[in-house]
Amino acid sequence: MSTHSTQGLAIPSAIMRHAVLLITSALILVPFVWMVSLSIKPPGEIFRASYSFWPEHFYGVENYTKALTSSPLSRYMLNGIIVCGTILALQITVCAPAAYALAKLEFPGRSLLFALVLIALLLPNEVLALPLFILGYKLGFLNTYAALIFPYVVSPFGIFLFRQFFKTIPDDVVHAARLDGLSELAIVWRIMVPMALPAIIAFAIFSVVSHWNSLFWPLIAVREQNLMPPPLGIMVFKNEEAGNDYGPLMAASTIVVFPLVIAFLSAQRWFVEGLTGGAVK
Repeated sequence: MSTHSTQGLAIPSAIMRHAVLLITSALILVPFVWMVSLSIKPPGEIFRASYSFWPEHFYGVENYTKALTSSPLSRYMLNGIIVCGTILALQITVCAPAAYALAKLEFPGRSLLFALVLIALLLPNEVLALPLFILGYKLGFLNTYAALIFPYVVSPFGIFLFRQFFKTIPDDVVHAARLDGLSELAIVWRIMVPMALPAIIAFAIFSVVSHWNSLFWPLIAVREQNLMPPPLGIMVFKNEEAGNDYGPLMAASTIVVFPLVIAFLSAQRWFVEGLTGGAVK
């Protein structure tokens, strides 16, 4: 086949790929665009049959002011930072040594343990909600920060991702570290973890986004308003008599989502490298 024929086939294929990507991106972005649009509209324009992004009467100041003043949104955001930060730190502390053992150490039952990690990946968190609730009640840590943190300390996805990345690191690096007298834990924290920084950043984004947006388990585990994470706190805008106050609700949602967008855009390069690094080997 000639070069011109190959180029002729490549152009339509590239157009098709870009069209699919644009359509997919549009479908993903539409809810976020709609959220921002509703956050700057007055109540009378929210339920109009005709849609326009920019409102006839800008109501953003009122909606965002009410979102920040009618509920302790800053407290909910602080709770989210405390919970997500603690979960991430504990997950890395637990998952990195476990992944290193599965990737670089030889011991009986290693394949079985890795199979159990893969099986755990298939189980949604909601499956364990009832046993965790009963356990939390028996141990007395419901309605505390511990109730929001404890169920997520061990992450099967974190173990899997770190293991895949650790396997791309040559065994000679580990052998050299052992010859220098480093213990296995020292190898994990002084050599493996710094080399796996892209994977850690990628996992951090997944972990923070997942737990920042989590509603199901916090709805069960806590009742005190000063412990509520952002998604649960946003429900304060629900009014059983008048319905949802959609303008401030969308404004609060925009404020809650904004830090995640900034964090992802800032770490985008490391995020992609961390996800693809484990596929090199």
